[in-house]
Amino acid sequence: MPDSDRSVPSSVWRDRDFRRLWAGQTASQLGEHASLVVLPLFAVLTLHAGAGQLGALRAVGQAPILLLSLFAGAWVDRWRTRTVMALADAGRALALGAAAVAGLLGGLGLPALLVVAFAVGALSVFFDVAYQASLVRLVERDQLVPGNSALEGSRSAAQTGGPALGGALVSVLSAPIAAAFGALFFALSFLSIRRIGRRESLPDRPERPARVWRRVHEGLRFVAGDALLRTVCLASAAFQFFFAAAMTLCLLFLPRDLHLSGTAVGLALAATGPGALLGSLLAARLPGRFGHGAVLVSAAALGDGVFLCVPALHGTPAVTVPALLAVGFVFGAAGQLVNVTVMAVRQTAAPDGMQGRVAATITFVGMGMTPLGSLLGGFLAEAWGTRTSLLVTAAGMLLSPALMALSPLARLGRTLPGPQEAVVPAAACPSAGTSTS
Repeated sequence: MPDSDRSVPSSVWRDRDFRRLWAGQTASQLGEHASLVVLPLFAVLTLHAGAGQLGALRAVGQAPILLLSLFAGAWVDRWRTRTVMALADAGRALALGAAAVAGLLGGLGLPALLVVAFAVGALSVFFDVAYQASLVRLVERDQLVPGNSALEGSRSAAQTGGPALGGALVSVLSAPIAAAFGALFFALSFLSIRRIGRRESLPDRPERPARVWRRVHEGLRFVAGDALLRTVCLASAAFQFFFAAAMTLCLLFLPRDLHLSGTAVGLALAATGPGALLGSLLAARLPGRFGHGAVLVSAAALGDGVFLCVPALHGTPAVTVPALLAVGFVFGAAGQLVNVTVMAVRQTAAPDGMQGRVAATITFVGMGMTPLGSLLGGFLAEAWGTRTSLLVTAAGMLLSPALMALSPLARLGRTLPGPQEAVVPAAACPSAGTSTS
C-alpha cells in the first residue's frame, strides 16, 4: 500500500510522486503534440510533399504502435514504469535534438523525417503503455477517476499548447527550431519523472520466467475473454482507423483547400485542447451521475458526429477558422470524456499484474490501425479529392459509438465492476493476486 495520505480521492494532489508524474506527463505531451504538427507541416510546406508522401510519413510514425505495443506491454508488467518512461523521454529528446541539428545544417529531408518519425513513434509506444500502468501503481483504485481526470486535464493543456506552438514555430522560425523545442519538453519530462521516489512493487518473477510471446498471448487472451475490454478494442480500432485517415486529409485540406497558414492550422488543431480540459472535468462527475455506459455512448456520438462539419466548410479564414475552433472544442470535450471514462473501465477491469499488457493490447488493436488509416487518407485524397474523402472518413468514425451502443459497455451503471468480476482465464493471469501498488 502506498504510504501517502490518500484516504479520499481529493488527496491525490497531496502525493508528491503523483505531482511529479503529472508534471512529467504534461511536458512529455507538449513535446509529442508539438512534434505531431511540426513534422507533417515541414513535409507539406517546406518539402512540398504530396498526399501519398504525407500519408507515408504519418504511417511510418504510427507503425511502431502496430509493431511494438504488445512487446511494450510485456516489458512494462515486469519493469518499473518510472524507468521505462524516463528512458523513453530521453530517447525522444535525443531524436528530435538530432533532427534539429540536421535541419540547421540543411540535411533534414524526407528520408531523415521518416527516421525521426519512426524513432519518436517507437519510444512513444513504450512511454504511453508505461504511463497508463503507472497510475494504478501510485494511487488507490477509488482514486483512479480523479487521478485520470488530472492527468488527462494536463494532456488537454498540451493539446492546446503543443499544436499551436509547433505551427507557430514552423511559420515564424523554422522546422529545426520547432524540433528543438520538442526535444526540450521531452528533456524536462525526463528530469521530472526520474525524481519519482516511490519504489514500485513488481509481480514476483519466477526462476524461469515465461517467454515474452507467452506473456503477450496472456494479455491478448485476457482482453478477448472480457466483454467490456473486447468492445473497447473494437470501438477504438474503428475510431482510430477512420480518424487517422481524416487527420491525414485535414493536414492537406486546411492549408490547400481552405488556404490556412501553418499558424492557423496549429490553432485549429489546438482547439481540441480547451474542449478536452472541459471533458476531463466532466469525466470526474458525469459517469457517477448518469452512468458510465450512457456517458460513453452519447459523448462518442457527439464528438464523432461534429467532425462531419469540417468537410462542409467554405470561405475565407475569417469564416473557417472560428468554425474550426468550435468543431475542435466540441470534439475535444466529447473525446476526452470518452477517453477518461474508458481508461477507468480498463483499469478497474484488469488485475494489477495485467495492467501493462491490457493497455498494450488495447493500444495494439486500436492505435495499431492508425498507419493503415493514414495510408488510406493519402490514397483517397489522390483518388477522390480531399473534401469528398474527408466526408467519407468522418462518417466512418461514427462506427465507434455504434459498436459501443450495441455492447455491454452501454449498460454500465454508476459504479464499475472490479477485476474480480472480470473474465480472467486461469492461464492468462498467473499474477492476478499480486499487488503492484
